[in-house]
Amino acid sequence: MNISIIIPSWNNLKYLSKCIESIKNNSLYEHEIIIHLNEGSDGSEEYLNKINIKFTKSNANIGICSSVNKAYKIATQNYIMYSNDDMYFSKNWDKYLKKEILNFKDNLFYLTAKSVSKKNDIVILDCGKNIEDFDQKKFDDYCVNDNSPNLKASHLCPFIVHKEIWSQIGGFSEEFNPGDGSDPDFCMKLWNINVRVFKCLSSFKIYHFGSITTRRENFKMNNGTKSFILKWGFSPKFFRKYYLRSIINDVYSGPLENIKYSYKMFLDLILDKIKYLIFKVL
Repeated sequence: MNISIIIPSWNNLKYLSKCIESIKNNSLYEHEIIIHLNEGSDGSEEYLNKINIKFTKSNANIGICSSVNKAYKIATQNYIMYSNDDMYFSKNWDKYLKKEILNFKDNLFYLTAKSVSKKNDIVILDCGKNIEDFDQKKFDDYCVNDNSPNLKASHLCPFIVHKEIWSQIGGFSEEFNPGDGSDPDFCMKLWNINVRVFKCLSSFKIYHFGSITTRRENFKMNNGTKSFILKWGFSPKFFRKYYLRSIINDVYSGPLENIKYSYKMFLDLILDKIKYLIFKVL
């Protein structure tokens, strides 16, 4: 099973090179890595040419959604994975992923990795805030010894879907550039074509150094919540709660059922509809 791994990057060579290194060194199979370079003025283009990695490029930062969609156009494999450039892939991550995918009788699934980082993640484990102090052995030891169950997936990265599914929903919605809100929007589009398997694989792990790009002083994020409410009529929080029904570290129990209506749900929906009207007026 070969995968097209799409990674957008914005002058982030130090982390990008580490991410690619981890994929090459820790994969059981050979995969197609495709980078979209935003600017690429830090030596990233020269680096990718040197190691023979496919890439697309824009002269300015066009945002995550447009970057990923542009890179997707040159993808050749049947499975599409989206990853950030500040992630480190665990040993044999694709072995476990292949075993899981072979169990499906159709392509209606969305699988994510168990993300590990110093703070604000599925697993909180301090293996370093940045590459310079990354404790790879500590992360590797955790991956070997962790036998925790699979979890319900939220809109997390990296994720993988079949190319037919990606094409059917049109990839990322570019009105969410530079990127906030694009992940729940992607999942909402999956829901609308009857994807009900949203699963986080405990054996497929990555270490996330933590939104290196979005922490830059000159990076301006969009209001993804506003865009999501205006598009779907409710908030990403509402979607997570009543559609995906995912709370961090909830054990996966099978494909999701259709929405279960409740009094509390209608109250939350009314509040979101009020927000929708406010956003519309403003």
